[in-house]
Amino acid sequence: MSRRSQLGATGAWPLVLVCVAACLSGCATRPPQVLTPQIVPKAFVGQVAPQAPVWPRSGWWQGFGSPELSRLIDLARTDNRDLAVAAARLEEARAQVTIQRAALFPAIDAQAQATRSGVGQAALSTNGQQTSTTRNSFELGGGASYELDVWGLSRDNLRSAEEALKASRFAQREVTLTTTATVAETYFEVLALREQIAIANQDIAAIDDILRIVRLKVRAGTASHLDLAQEQAQSEAVEGELPVLEEQALEAQVALAVLIGRPPEGFSIEAQGTNVIRIPEVAPGLPSQLLLRRPDVAEAEANLAAAHANLQAARAAFLPQFALSGSAGFSSAATNALLHGPSFLWDAGAQLVQTIFDGGRLVGQDHLAYATQQELVASYQNAVLNAYADVESALGQVRNYAREEQHLRQEVAAADEAFKISRLQYGQGVADLLNVLQAQQTLFGARSALAQARFDRLRATVHLYAALGGGWQEPPRDRTQSIE
Repeated sequence: MSRRSQLGATGAWPLVLVCVAACLSGCATRPPQVLTPQIVPKAFVGQVAPQAPVWPRSGWWQGFGSPELSRLIDLARTDNRDLAVAAARLEEARAQVTIQRAALFPAIDAQAQATRSGVGQAALSTNGQQTSTTRNSFELGGGASYELDVWGLSRDNLRSAEEALKASRFAQREVTLTTTATVAETYFEVLALREQIAIANQDIAAIDDILRIVRLKVRAGTASHLDLAQEQAQSEAVEGELPVLEEQALEAQVALAVLIGRPPEGFSIEAQGTNVIRIPEVAPGLPSQLLLRRPDVAEAEANLAAAHANLQAARAAFLPQFALSGSAGFSSAATNALLHGPSFLWDAGAQLVQTIFDGGRLVGQDHLAYATQQELVASYQNAVLNAYADVESALGQVRNYAREEQHLRQEVAAADEAFKISRLQYGQGVADLLNVLQAQQTLFGARSALAQARFDRLRATVHLYAALGGGWQEPPRDRTQSIE
């Protein structure tokens, strides 16, 4: 081969290396696609009202028709401490992206230095003559270094940080949704407990009315003291329930104050019962679309993508790393000569580092990254399954609690009629007190069960809205899993 041919072949090698590096750095693979047909159902089992709107809207809580609830949720979304923590974590993740992005740019620094040194007379004595000297030194310069991302290591690290940022953003949205739902549930709990307290007071008033009749009969000799003792025992039993209900209502109100970022002192709720709340309806769409509307599923998806980028970075670490460096500046013993040509100095260099032996550190990091990816594959699939189970449970709760409430309303109406008749008959002397006691216990129990069923239905509705994502939707640019 001629010398010219040899030079031509030699000069082609850098171009080949650049092309190979560009191809390798640009071949970032997609995260593993793990949405198998076995975990994505074709339809939801639970049935809903056919005219209900599909998917919640972003302000879904306004459908309950309570301005007080809307005001509390607005306060919580502004002042809740859990949301403040989530916001801080989001800023931490954003800072990590900035840190990882910096590796793609050269590092440039400037420096200035002034030193003064001296040597004593004894140290410099020659031929019995002692002298001393001092020396000044001034330096002004700068340097730059750049690590070539030939194999995409820095890009993989940046991609991992970006996916972690997405996960933090989705986690913040999940905390917002959870906080909103918890505020609604706690608010409804306060109202339901107040309703229970009102029912207990109504029961006590009804018992007192019966007691008045019993006392009159005892004085007249037409009733025994046994009847009086039984009715008094019933009165004490109902009054004994009041302190428990009042304590539960207080605890729920305190918890609600904390949720909106307020101290319990001076905090109060105006509404006294769930009768002022209407129950909206909502229906799910296609099951596959649910995965785009659940922030917890999107968070698991982003965590999997981040783990995959970490795995790519761990594998890129096996390849040689290239770095360029250089510096330039001025050095002189006098400031007036510092910026003159003779005092200029510079240096430049290139570095290639290839790990030969590290005791298995890189291999261990690769195995760790792969195991982490497999863990997050399972976590993502589990989040998907839990999302579907959550919706199915909420659909069943809404349906069954609505049926329960309907039957209990009929029971309350019938029990109220039976109690009125038994009380009238007892007053006329055609029925004994046992019938009255049985009728009033049935009525009191039905009223309490109806209040609980109403609360359960409200809570189930909130659960369904939260299970359907609360009106959130994952942006198309953030998706890494194929969803058909």
